[in-house]
Amino acid sequence: MADEANTIAASDLRAAVQAGLMSEAQAAGLSALAATRQGKRATMPAEDEPFEFFKGFSEIFVSLGLIILLSGISLLLAWFGGFAMMVALPAISAAIAWWWATYFTLERRMNLPSMVLAVAYGTGVYLMVLTLLASGDLADRGAFVVANIAAMAAMAIWYWRFKLPFSMFILGGFGLLALYGLTASVEAIFDMRGGMANGIFDLRESPRFSLATLGFGIAAFIAGMWFDTRDPHRLGRHAATAFWLHLLAAPALVNTVALTLMNIGGTAGMAATGAALALIAALALVIDRRSFLTAGIVYVALVISWIVRNGADDAGPGHWAFILLILGFFITALGTWWVPLRGALMRALPDFPGKSSLPPYTA
Repeated sequence: MADEANTIAASDLRAAVQAGLMSEAQAAGLSALAATRQGKRATMPAEDEPFEFFKGFSEIFVSLGLIILLSGISLLLAWFGGFAMMVALPAISAAIAWWWATYFTLERRMNLPSMVLAVAYGTGVYLMVLTLLASGDLADRGAFVVANIAAMAAMAIWYWRFKLPFSMFILGGFGLLALYGLTASVEAIFDMRGGMANGIFDLRESPRFSLATLGFGIAAFIAGMWFDTRDPHRLGRHAATAFWLHLLAAPALVNTVALTLMNIGGTAGMAATGAALALIAALALVIDRRSFLTAGIVYVALVISWIVRNGADDAGPGHWAFILLILGFFITALGTWWVPLRGALMRALPDFPGKSSLPPYTA
């Protein structure tokens, strides 16, 4: 089948050259690129989920230098003082980050320094807009929301210009903060009786924010799948962008669903939480993204704890040791046999739209 696919691809290239759509050199370069991509995927372990934070220690070294440089520039500008400088300081920092990214991102293709510069740029735009708005008549919540929206727009421009996957994570982070400012209930967040997390993510306690968070998670998940299906072998920028989007989607979805169900209480709440986690695990296997299971580890531990103690309120050291053993075995086993488990699940599922665009699985 692979040889047939290669033959078809070669014939397509010859037809394109004969039709004048590309030159012989372009056809040869495209053929070499395809062969390189196939070879790279073949050398990767079947269970690998490609992720690259930095390529070597040189990137760490350069990143430290950039952080020190940007800090020094900020301190030097702040030394002059004044409100104008309070606005100009983050604007200048953002401009410098953009300027340096044209070298470190576009020319040197350095990953970690590019992340540092993206964070500096987004933060600079956010602080600049927030400082301007805070000096006016706009309420604090409104200034916070508008500044985050402005930073989102700035990061969208950054992604368009530099094609840095991590910038989508920053964009989503600013979006989540904007939703927080628009919908979060201060009373629910700081309700010391129920606890901070329970107030924020429970659909009953804080419906506006939790629904917004749920919508954000769904939107991030759809965007991540859009990128994922354009690079099922996960060799390029689209898959890396999807990784960061799924990293945003997972906690937003898992926290909202699991906490809402868990707060029902009793057997019904724990059973519903366990069922939801099982569905989330199945989803993680289908799309071949472990971030959803990682976000649900705490809830898996709580469900295991409830099962082990069988509704009792006491939990001694031996109890938690037993829970950790079960949880550790579960995570280790799932990670070890991820590929055969995913293959079995995908074979059991009927054909559905987009199934062929997901990462390959063992037939």
